[in-house]
Amino acid sequence: MKLPHHLPPALDASSVFQSIFKAYPDALLMVDRAGTIVLANPAASQLLGYQLEELVGLKVEALVPDAIRPQHAQYREGYGKHPHTRPMGTQMDLVAKRKDGSEVMVEIALSPLEDGGLPYVVTSIRGIGDYPRVKAALQRARYSDYVARLGRLAVDIRDPEGLLHEVPVMAAEALQVEGSALYLLDASRVHFQVVSGVGLADEEAVGTRLPAMPGLLAGHVLLTNAPVLVGDDLKPGHFALSASDLDAGFASGLAVPLFDRGRTVGVLAVRSRQPARFGEDETRFLESLGNLLASSLQRSHTEEALRHAQKLESVGQLTGGIAHDFNNLLTVILGNLQVLQELPSIGADPHSQQLLASALRAGKRSAELTGKLLAFSRRQVLQPGRVDVGAQLQSLADMLRRTLDQRIHIVLQVAPGTPPCLADPGQLEAALLNLAINARDAMPEGGTLTIACRPCATLPLGLVALDDASLLAPAEQGHVAISLADTGSGMSDEVKKRAFEPFFTTKEPGRGTGLGLSTVYGFARQSQGAVSLEGALGEGTTLTLYIPAAPAGDADLDDVSSSAHEIPPGLRVMLVEDDAEVRAVVQKFLESLGCDVTAFASGEEAVGALNTQADWRLLLSDIALGAGMRGMAVARQAQARLPTLAIILMSGFSSELLDANRDAPEHWELLQKPYGRDELAQAIARVLSNQAH
Repeated sequence: MKLPHHLPPALDASSVFQSIFKAYPDALLMVDRAGTIVLANPAASQLLGYQLEELVGLKVEALVPDAIRPQHAQYREGYGKHPHTRPMGTQMDLVAKRKDGSEVMVEIALSPLEDGGLPYVVTSIRGIGDYPRVKAALQRARYSDYVARLGRLAVDIRDPEGLLHEVPVMAAEALQVEGSALYLLDASRVHFQVVSGVGLADEEAVGTRLPAMPGLLAGHVLLTNAPVLVGDDLKPGHFALSASDLDAGFASGLAVPLFDRGRTVGVLAVRSRQPARFGEDETRFLESLGNLLASSLQRSHTEEALRHAQKLESVGQLTGGIAHDFNNLLTVILGNLQVLQELPSIGADPHSQQLLASALRAGKRSAELTGKLLAFSRRQVLQPGRVDVGAQLQSLADMLRRTLDQRIHIVLQVAPGTPPCLADPGQLEAALLNLAINARDAMPEGGTLTIACRPCATLPLGLVALDDASLLAPAEQGHVAISLADTGSGMSDEVKKRAFEPFFTTKEPGRGTGLGLSTVYGFARQSQGAVSLEGALGEGTTLTLYIPAAPAGDADLDDVSSSAHEIPPGLRVMLVEDDAEVRAVVQKFLESLGCDVTAFASGEEAVGALNTQADWRLLLSDIALGAGMRGMAVARQAQARLPTLAIILMSGFSSELLDANRDAPEHWELLQKPYGRDELAQAIARVLSNQAH
């Protein structure tokens, strides 16, 4: 080989090329056709972890990871048949196996020497694991892998508690930092609770409550609703490290918010002893973890709310079915007791009268119990009546003094001139009792509960969730304002905004359903009234119901006289009831009221009788009627043939009455089982009066 003309004469080609081979910064291997290394440079020794003498004579497959070794042998064989120059950069996913078994990312160039008459291939290997762009790509790949792992975990773990403890651990592992913490806001949104973490300081131990103040890291995130970088510098957008962080040796940190439907509900934070450790990639990664966690928590809460709703619906269906059968039984029991009470032989025996009166009282209490079950399942038909608010509040206060914590002082204030209100008395009492229990729970150490009522000519502004503008117009008779005020812990503005949402509760798990105030609100709205909520944290809460006042001039709205003389003698009544015992009791009631009764066991029989007689004045029909024609269909056919026929539908199924209340004409009357003779007489008087008008 001739020297290039510019080389000094003292240098020969072999020494020059040997020096270049040794000094070259990339690893160089000379490999023969059998795949054996015949020459290696120091850079190859350093990159691959072998001594130079160990590399010489080593098969090149020893430098290939085990998983791809068979494919590499095939590739080398094919390359030997058609050797060609392959520059670096054509493949980015190559990996070399070092002597200790570790792997390093590399780029490889191949240069065959056959054109120079040598049966070798020079392999140039460049380690790229330390390239900034490669390191960043590897780092992002690792972050993506952790996000994917958390996603799989979120699907597999149905209990969110597991995720709450796993996320800070995963964040610390992925970011290779010394500290991480998860903070969740409590229902009041004034405190964070440290739920889990790694490398926590004593003042942030799991279970610790921290004020949600801007001076603290989590509080600053809550204030900004955005990621916050933490460091010992004060660059724009950075937040200074706390004294405890500095004492622990931390030099930088990062915190991101957890969102639930646009609101911050928690904070995920990490800390490192390395200055300026966190950048955009770390922020995006931590936000991804936080979003996955928040979505999983939201899913868990939604599923729990759905399970609760389904449970409530199941309870409602169950109680509705039980109530139907129970109410039919009570109709028979109470009806026969009432008939017995009026028998001359029983009437003359004081002891028998006493026993019957006791049995009647027990039966009525059973009917009230059924009503409470239906109220719980929200399947009760409201039966508005004239309610003496002062008397009802006095009764409620007396009961609460006996049943609530003795450390709770109860004050009753009834303003002079407070008129009766128009509401379902049972549902109003249930709503007030619900509010009293909430007030008790807000005063665990005792306090004062003030129950008050006053007349209210116009509704005030700022009523909670009032979405019906028509209710703001002054009612002709005005409203009665009934308020319960406690001296308890109060509510934050955020809690007040959500207080009437179904399933929202600030109580501990298992202590509240989140349906109390939503049910109260629903009752107020169904009663054509409204609700207001006032108070602040530490200042107690006042909740006021605005219920329409009863129209003036009616002595008793819910008591159309039951006197027999208001029911025309010989009133022709068509009674349709599939239960034989109920049918017998109701027939006795009607006959005792002077009615001419024909009883039918099915709707089909009753409709057939319409063709033979046309002097029927009243149809009294059960709604269900077994497997045959339903009472609503019987009533529609009967009134189509006899337009002046008065209609009363009855049922022990409150859901049936709700449907009938929605679908039936206004002049039809609905009667809830069980009922007594007086209630039946009132219903007949009402329906005949409506029919006459």
